[in-house]
Amino acid sequence: MAADGTAFEPGAVLGQITEATGQLLRTAARLGEGDVRAPSLLPGWSRAHVLTHLARNADGGRRLLTWARTGTRTPEYPSLTARAEEIEAGAGRGAAELLADLRDSAAAFEAEYRRMPPEGWDRVVRWTRGQEHPASRAADARLTEVVVHHADLDAGYTPDDWPAAFTDAMLGRVAASFSARDDAPPMRLHATDAVAVYSVGAPRLAGPTVRGTRSALLAWLMGRSPGDGLTVHGGGALPAPPFLY
Repeated sequence: MAADGTAFEPGAVLGQITEATGQLLRTAARLGEGDVRAPSLLPGWSRAHVLTHLARNADGGRRLLTWARTGTRTPEYPSLTARAEEIEAGAGRGAAELLADLRDSAAAFEAEYRRMPPEGWDRVVRWTRGQEHPASRAADARLTEVVVHHADLDAGYTPDDWPAAFTDAMLGRVAASFSARDDAPPMRLHATDAVAVYSVGAPRLAGPTVRGTRSALLAWLMGRSPGDGLTVHGGGALPAPPFLY
């Protein structure tokens, strides 16, 4: 089962991951030494930090899949502290080494993905923060990491380039996630390029309707945009979504 409740299709998701990874690698290949030292869109992180994070994320996801496939406990990371230290240590490397690491770690993740037996995707594994989910969530999580952090590089790829299948699935997930939180303002999201409406908050709570394209809505909800291109029906200010990702 996928994170949005639909049937998980390993081959289809791998196709999305492979396509997104190829786009990411093409962007990374264009970055020179000065480029990787430049700031990313994530506070306190250079582009090299983002690239290193994506490589270590592939390693972590691969270990979770190994756990599900073999039944042997293989933690995503030793700890959150160790994860942060690995990213910081790797961020000082040169552009060529960063690219090679990104490529090799992605290839190793895909190789482990292809080893997964059909029943392995339903096996529950534990993430470093303690969440327990079926291994299929590791596939969804990897796709999200690659697509979203590609835009965080601030190197020409933007939320407008996010695949429609990704934005469709993620809008539903984000709306459901916010509806389960006490700090999310009630609102309705009207995707103008898909004629779709999503509700945040309990149905009995009134809230504004925010209109925009799927990518513009998702970028705003995920903190990747101040709300450019969005409008509030009847006027007024945009609500303030809580931190998500």
